[in-house]
Amino acid sequence: MAAALALTVVIALLGPSAMVPPLAGSGRLPLWLPAHPDPHLVVGMAAAVVILGTIGLAAGLRTIRIDARWLLLAGCVIAAVLAFLPPYGSADHLNYAAYGRMAVLGHDPYATVASGLPGDPVIGAVEEWRDTTSVYGPVATAVQALASLLGGESLRLTVFWLAVANAAAFVATGLLLHRFNRDDPERQRRAALLWIVNPLVVYQLAAGMHVDTLAIVFVVAALVVGPGRPLVSGALLGLGVAVKVTVGLVALGPAWELRRDLRRLFLVAGAAVVTAAVAYVLAGPHVLDQVRNASKSVSLATPWKLLQYGLQEAFGPGAYRIWIQLGSLAMLALLCRLLLRVVPHDAPGVAVAFAVAWLFATPYALPWYDGLGFALIALIPATTGLDLFLVVRLGLLSLAYLPARQQDQPPDLHWLVTGVRSQVIPWALLALTVALVWWAATNPARGRRPAASAEGPALTPRA
Repeated sequence: MAAALALTVVIALLGPSAMVPPLAGSGRLPLWLPAHPDPHLVVGMAAAVVILGTIGLAAGLRTIRIDARWLLLAGCVIAAVLAFLPPYGSADHLNYAAYGRMAVLGHDPYATVASGLPGDPVIGAVEEWRDTTSVYGPVATAVQALASLLGGESLRLTVFWLAVANAAAFVATGLLLHRFNRDDPERQRRAALLWIVNPLVVYQLAAGMHVDTLAIVFVVAALVVGPGRPLVSGALLGLGVAVKVTVGLVALGPAWELRRDLRRLFLVAGAAVVTAAVAYVLAGPHVLDQVRNASKSVSLATPWKLLQYGLQEAFGPGAYRIWIQLGSLAMLALLCRLLLRVVPHDAPGVAVAFAVAWLFATPYALPWYDGLGFALIALIPATTGLDLFLVVRLGLLSLAYLPARQQDQPPDLHWLVTGVRSQVIPWALLALTVALVWWAATNPARGRRPAASAEGPALTPRA
């Protein structure tokens, strides 16, 4: 794990490469060395991060006995260091900077594409998604716009401020998980291993600087606040949805826990709906356009791509989206039903069941999406099997997207896309999903319902 975390920092420190998009513009931050490393070297280092991180984390969850406070401190330091280094792995942060710049210049990022503003020093730097409008929620766009205001015409400075916001959300999530588990040192240690010093999560969300980090901190905060402060909890859930719509699945946890306390349920639901609705209404009529388009997509590394290939082979050309969506919904329902047998029947536990089921069932998945599952599972008591399923899944998806960035890749590494991403990983994830179904179906039902008190439903039981 230590080696994986060290390599994660080194890749960023080496500067622009096949893994690290170049950042033009004035300013001295982020920092990097002008090493110009060979593409094969940095991709190999990233592969080492994933492999070492997966093996180390799987073993560490069972063997590491370091005080959780030291793990928390180490994770905070690593996240702070990465905030001062360029993000890498994908080119998504260039999109974030562009959408913020569009908002500052008076353009609607939900109706404007980067190719329409090619001369701008920030917007013109977008790589793969030049003809795609923003898929992110209005709170994410507001953060991006603030970073753009601070960075001005410098892509470099804009990305730095985005990295600062990302690091703050990442550290805040770690602190929230530590506090939530404060009555049990063992659970605090596990929470630190699953999030703030998790090499796979650090690689994808701290070094990769994905907007998912911002969505996760809001929904984790909502669950930590709990039903005792329904308006605050609901507002936090609404803010999470206003960053990324899919984290709304987490709201099913509080809804389940409060199903017999209608007053609090209405307060949580009302605060969440009002917060999210106000944000989306203010963002304009096009705010959900790209979300609707993305909901019909099938990513290369998911098992659903194999089904699409099979349908195309059997019945001819076509996307077969409706068949895949129906199959995905059926798989989601099955996994939810099974996972509810093995998690606590409280807000965090039910949120884990729905979130993990969605991660395994969705036709469109990228590795950084799995950060949600790791943050939520750190809120419930240890379920070793489920922990390991998430570790293996994120390890496989991370290997599939080595790197997620398309530019500056040498032709002799194209097999990473045509072979690993399109063939090997989908079959591996299919086998992992079948194993998860079997594990959840054959395990004794362990879901437990916390006893209600006079003050309302209890939070997650602590040993």
